Amino acid sequence: MSQLFSQSRYLVSAYRYDQLPEDNGQEIAFAGRSNAGKSTTINALTNHKGLAKVSKTPGRTQLFNCFEFAPNQRLVDLPGYGYAKVPEKMRQHWQKEIDYYLMNRKSLIGVVIIMDIRHPMKSFDEQMIHWAYQSGLHSHVLLNKADKLSRSQMTKALHTTQKNIATISDSTTCQTFSALRKEGADVLSNTLTPWFKSTHA
Repeated sequence: MSQLFSQSRYLVSAYRYDQLPEDNGQEIAFAGRSNAGKSTTINALTNHKGLAKVSKTPGRTQLFNCFEFAPNQRLVDLPGYGYAKVPEKMRQHWQKEIDYYLMNRKSLIGVVIIMDIRHPMKSFDEQMIHWAYQSGLHSHVLLNKADKLSRSQMTKALHTTQKNIATISDSTTCQTFSALRKEGADVLSNTLTPWFKSTHA
């Protein structure tokens, strides 16, 4: 397992795009529905149990939460799309801020799209894969909560999702994952590390 992310530390939380760190260096965004488990995934990847705040209430990530693991190299936990049980005005705010971030952030080199393995490839998931592919960014799909399925169900879900991804993108990779058990954390780490290879030769 790559050790690149083990030095991660909390950097800043931003309500608006203009509150984010300066747009230089490299960063990867973690995107997914409100209940996909983005914060738990970041904790599993970095091997820091409390780095990203985890709540039992889906949709509590309502800020851009930024973590730095090397100078000018960051992980960014995006607000969950779906925005469970938040006011319409808040929904509109996040839609606008996330859209602006994705379209304008020069330091963004890739996106990790986290899905519940039991309910993969919702419309916004598909849009994210398509957008990343069209933008020439790295993209990787995590089928999280694999611990909820049997081995055969997990394998079937993976193959079905890979086929669906292939109709949208020929460069997006995909894996099963359990943030709760940290199963697949090594695969995730080894997948993301080469995205930063230009500065980690």
